[in-house]
Amino acid sequence: MDMAMATTTTEAALYRLMTWLTPSFPVGAFSYSHGLEWAVEAGDIRDLDSLTGWLADLLAQGSGRNDAILLAEAWRAASAGDWDRLAEACALGLALSPSQERHLETVMQGRSFASAIAASWPCAAIDRLRERADTAIAYPVAVGAAAAGHGLPLDSTLAAYLHGFIANLVSAGVRLVPLGQTDGQRALVALEDAVARAAREAIVGDLDDLGAAMFRADIGSMKHETQYTRLFRS
Repeated sequence: MDMAMATTTTEAALYRLMTWLTPSFPVGAFSYSHGLEWAVEAGDIRDLDSLTGWLADLLAQGSGRNDAILLAEAWRAASAGDWDRLAEACALGLALSPSQERHLETVMQGRSFASAIAASWPCAAIDRLRERADTAIAYPVAVGAAAAGHGLPLDSTLAAYLHGFIANLVSAGVRLVPLGQTDGQRALVALEDAVARAAREAIVGDLDDLGAAMFRADIGSMKHETQYTRLFRS
């Protein structure tokens, strides 16, 4: 591959990731707080430092970490054309949801992502995933399958997915605490290393590394459905 072709391929991959994992892509990510709404009401998150600490923990020992591992597994399965393995990763992703609201969050986003990819960016991997999983698709698995189906590199896909995950929750925190837009940017800066570390660990990890220890966040997702007032769906 000559340098011109390598540059073109890199630009095409970047374009797809920027399109798929930005707020304009129709998955409805803005409507979910991942339990953050309850954490703010309970006083766990009250300022910039507590928000960034909470999100860093999600990446190191919570759902962000597990999502990255599942995405990597789906990418490898789809790259190998192992559709049974891909379907198993999807089922595992759904089973790991610690609450009804988190299950809804990943299924609704996964379904919407897969539908949008099938309509606008079709590939065999997404077609096979939809055939096997029907409408119950875990969001990180859908992203991993689509990225593999389009030949996108795993490291870039993980970084883009985790950045989108964190950016959406920072946006929720800015509205809920509330924080200013500048503090929102400071949070993204503070979390850059945590995103990169979670992506690197997912690349070298496998399904045996799945596991989480951020119980407060899981409890928050369970408590959210009984909050008196809610802005978000989770």
